[in-house]
Amino acid sequence: MHQARRYLLALLVASALSPVDGASAAQTATLHVSFKPERLGQSTNLTFHLRILAAGNVPSPLTGVDLNYPSDLGIAISGLGLDTCSAATLEYIGPVGCAAEARMGQGSALAELPFGTEVFQEGAEVAILRAPEEDGHTGFSFYAQGNTPISLPVIFPGVLIPGPTAQTETIRIHVPLIETWPGAPDVSVTQLSATLGPHGLTYYEHIHGKFIPYHPRGILLPNKCPRGGFPFSANLIFTGGSHATATSRIPCRSFRG
Repeated sequence: MHQARRYLLALLVASALSPVDGASAAQTATLHVSFKPERLGQSTNLTFHLRILAAGNVPSPLTGVDLNYPSDLGIAISGLGLDTCSAATLEYIGPVGCAAEARMGQGSALAELPFGTEVFQEGAEVAILRAPEEDGHTGFSFYAQGNTPISLPVIFPGVLIPGPTAQTETIRIHVPLIETWPGAPDVSVTQLSATLGPHGLTYYEHIHGKFIPYHPRGILLPNKCPRGGFPFSANLIFTGGSHATATSRIPCRSFRG
């Protein structure tokens, strides 16, 4: 049983959310989004926290997330992810094999796995990196490292695409099924926290033959809060075809200065 519990380190990502849609699955979810610091006209870190529940049971495995956010946040032009890291490098070496400038943020995740009459939980750290473009769109990789009995990394690919409206953009994350052993259920991601921004990141600029460290700018907040605040929404997809949707909003009263 100890090995089964240790395995759950091989989980991850993805992106964000609230009430569920779908009668066949009892999943519900909540989404909380925040900026830090909360100062208009300055660079900031964007954090979202997703929690998924299922009426006394382990939720169905998550297979995809669409996180929609205001396009004027300009994640693609934030100065984050100046370099890219390939999936092959992540698979064979891990994030240590990527340039520092490929890192865009970090986070954590929690997963559950039923084992007999028990449910085991395990957490993992998540690295968010810039990936090569996909059909002209900015790519992401969400990386988590497995452990006993599976030591292979788990990589969740993502892509930045136009959102459902002209005022939004979407981070679309594909969540591959994480298998355990034959006949056992797949791992279910139940919590995900992720931060995009300069916190904890150091980049290097080559100047006059020297590498000078600096902190990337990060997401730049507009000088004025939009009417009604900053809205976020998300769609989740689970195995079996069930869906959940969620919304979150950062109100204008949250900001200082």
